[in-house]
Amino acid sequence: MLLKACLNGPRQRGAHAALPLTPAEIAADAARVADAGAGAVHVHPKDDDGADTLDAERVADVVAAVRDAVPGLPVGVTTGAWALPDPDERAAAVRSWTVLPDFASVNWHETGSEAVAAVLLERGVGVEAGLWHVDAVDAWLASPLRNRCFRVLVELPDGLDEAGTGAEAALLLDRVAGQAAEVLLHGEGSSCWPALRHAVRRGLATRIGLEDVLVLPDGTPAPDNAALVRAATRVLRGHPVGPPG
Repeated sequence: MLLKACLNGPRQRGAHAALPLTPAEIAADAARVADAGAGAVHVHPKDDDGADTLDAERVADVVAAVRDAVPGLPVGVTTGAWALPDPDERAAAVRSWTVLPDFASVNWHETGSEAVAAVLLERGVGVEAGLWHVDAVDAWLASPLRNRCFRVLVELPDGLDEAGTGAEAALLLDRVAGQAAEVLLHGEGSSCWPALRHAVRRGLATRIGLEDVLVLPDGTPAPDNAALVRAATRVLRGHPVGPPG
């Protein structure tokens, strides 16, 4: 079962003391999470202010640094619209990349998602379809690119408890059942650890990291990404840690 580490997300420096932002920090963190049990990493390249960017030089610096630090570890990046809202500019930015990641996430509810996905596929980059809600699932199911996405990310929102996470997961997973080569289920904030446990029960790929959650399963602050991966690995190995009492 794949456990992917999502190292930073759109968060900026003040969000957590161990949040990796520079290529060197991201590469060092990638090595630590790989040692802790992660089978792939997902990262957000940053500009000088710590904001997400799709700039070709920044993407190249991060991807190359991770590959130098952990040869063979699959590395993916974001194409989130918040980094570059104009869909044409977003597709052009992806087309300009000089060092290609192994995969990239494309949020299917965002305007221009199919154009971005098409550029990635043309360039030989694996596409993860990010499906945040029912409308996104339905849009992906209707897409001519659906069968060319190698993985679907079923992404659950913050604010759900254990029962709510299970219900929302079931709703979305039922809609993508049999339609994707691989499904990765994950949550955010309150739904993160419940979604991970649900993924384990369903035999699905999942992910963990400071992008999604800042606390361990018992509710205590997570020291870093490696600690989150170690906690998630214990769950995957059949030693579940329950929600905070």
